[in-house]
Amino acid sequence: MNDILIPLAIITGLGLLFGIILSVSYKKLRVYEDPRIDIVEQMLPGTNCGACGVPGCRAFSEKLINNESSPSGCTVSSSDNIDDIAQYLGVDAGEANKRVARLLCAGGKDEAHNLALYKGGMSTCRGETVVSGGSKDCSWGCLGLGDCEKICDFDAIFMNDNGLPQVITEKCTACNDCVEVCPKHLFVLMPIKDKLIVQCKSLLEGDLAESKCSVACTGCARCVADSPSQLIEIKNNLAVINYDFIDLATSKSVGRCPTNAIVWLDKEDQFDIVSQTELEIGKVETPISYLEENL
Repeated sequence: MNDILIPLAIITGLGLLFGIILSVSYKKLRVYEDPRIDIVEQMLPGTNCGACGVPGCRAFSEKLINNESSPSGCTVSSSDNIDDIAQYLGVDAGEANKRVARLLCAGGKDEAHNLALYKGGMSTCRGETVVSGGSKDCSWGCLGLGDCEKICDFDAIFMNDNGLPQVITEKCTACNDCVEVCPKHLFVLMPIKDKLIVQCKSLLEGDLAESKCSVACTGCARCVADSPSQLIEIKNNLAVINYDFIDLATSKSVGRCPTNAIVWLDKEDQFDIVSQTELEIGKVETPISYLEENL
């Protein structure tokens, strides 16, 4: 009998000892977690898109509880939902600074030249890029096969009639998926309030760039001359905007651009502006006349 009782007593004693150790350790080492984190996480949309700058809704909930962000930092939530979160936490909703994806290319079927017709087994931009960089004469241009449209979980991108991806700003959550999937690195995330954008990434110079795409930046520097100091500079034959000075920007920067490569987005949709085709057929005399009448 003792042969059975002694091992049982030892096991029981060890169990009680480890139980006491775990109990003490829990009290001494446990990290307090504010129960409001779970409640705020449930109030958030649950998309875990990362547009708020942190990896997921729970991480953003923690930032809200710690007063490290404001409810308006969630660009996916509706204004009513943001107000509900702010009211629950007893904080100001904050000023929304919505970011959206922008395409740094305006060279669609009407503007850019193709060297070949791609008929690969996988009709994707990534697949076409593997074949000598793609079929477009401009090595930097959008290939128009819609990888970005297919990967967008929010239906915020569609291919327009000119063969270019167009972002629906109301639906865009700045999740970064289109940025990562584009093999030409043509998408960027930027605040919707920033109206000045260069829709070109070609590094070719002058007439050579324009011969491949009619809306290519030729590096003429007229936008630089028409802009406040340090706002725009020419790097590698391409106009580059310094967004640290974007608050100084006006529509004057785009007025003398000979190709309409740099544009002022007077509306939320990137391509809801005067097109190069309209310029060529005379619907609009010059970019500056269009801006004077419409801005």
